[in-house]
Amino acid sequence: MAEFMLSAASFIVIVVAIGLLRLLLGPTNADRMMAGQLLGTGGVAALMLFAIARQSFAVIDVALALSVLAAFASLALVLGGIGEARR
Repeated sequence: MAEFMLSAASFIVIVVAIGLLRLLLGPTNADRMMAGQLLGTGGVAALMLFAIARQSFAVIDVALALSVLAAFASLALVLGGIGEARR
């Protein structure tokens, strides 16, 4: 079962790497932010699978911290966009 979880985690990392290309090439800030959310979500999923496969539950704390940072990044873009629209 651990091999399956590790292979699923590696597949998620590959998909997230492809999303990184979209992050770099996105024409608008909204495209870049959505790709950033993909990176955050994929990173959390890969870390959770890795933690369960390796029985390393401290990695779950890292994954949860990453999910909070991804949410704050999205919030910062939204609040920054509102601030720029008012100027």
